[in-house]
Amino acid sequence: MPAEAAEVVRAAGAVLWRPGSEGIEICAVHRPSYDDWSLPKGKLAPEEDALVAAVREVLEETGFPAVPQMRLPEAAYDLPDGRAKTVDFWLMRAGEAPTADIMDPAEVDRIAWLDPATAATRLSYPHDRDLVQLVAELPPVTAVTALVRHGHAGERKAWAGNDALRPIDPAGQVEADRLGVLLAPLQPRHLYAATPLRCKQTLEPLAEATALPIVIDSAFAEPADPDDAPAKAKVAAVRLAELRADGVAVVCSQGKIIPPLLALLQDGEDPKEYKTPKGGAWLLTWSEERLIGLTRL
Repeated sequence: MPAEAAEVVRAAGAVLWRPGSEGIEICAVHRPSYDDWSLPKGKLAPEEDALVAAVREVLEETGFPAVPQMRLPEAAYDLPDGRAKTVDFWLMRAGEAPTADIMDPAEVDRIAWLDPATAATRLSYPHDRDLVQLVAELPPVTAVTALVRHGHAGERKAWAGNDALRPIDPAGQVEADRLGVLLAPLQPRHLYAATPLRCKQTLEPLAEATALPIVIDSAFAEPADPDDAPAKAKVAAVRLAELRADGVAVVCSQGKIIPPLLALLQDGEDPKEYKTPKGGAWLLTWSEERLIGLTRL
């Protein structure tokens, strides 16, 4: 089979951490079938987002709920049968107490909470050890923001009424439902939507999942004149700085604001690099005022 047609096995996992008496502790899992120690991870289910899979696998293998914070470097290697495998990894904070026992003791029979140095010696694989070292050197995560573009809402030219009232269409509803599943594990404290109805509707499945109200915030709405988008992006950046005090927030904005906003946060990079499809999202990870992670979801 040609290399480009070969199946790629996709998996996802996490560096799961919690506060310890002398810093952070990392969770390692023992797999009896391999007699190894690794980070919690597993294969994606069909049509499953990698982030959702990583949260699910952490719960299944450790019993701990996990709150995603930042994307980490992926692992890529070949399986014994020649297929390529990639593992998406995330930094995740563990919940205060496990909510379930390990679901399949035949797959994972022990977990251990270890300081980073001990974890580096216990883990069996170099990439896992490298990830732990990377996490140990990171500044503390103080806030996480999910920045979303609203879902599809038909064609602007086909809508005869006030454009701010143009609703999401069936495709947009599918995108909104996906975002509700994808972003709920972040355990947001606040939801913000730009003024158009389609922005609020995009967050409604997430609002239902989290029992949070949606606050309408004009700072994230497109200006009437497209030429004013760079100036409006500066307003949005100031508002994002204010939201960092809330810890975790989800913001739904619009297509002419997100690229210049992210370019501004990345010290003036080309906004074209941050063009975002409708229903798309970014995860922004902060350490105080510093943006230490930016991931397209």
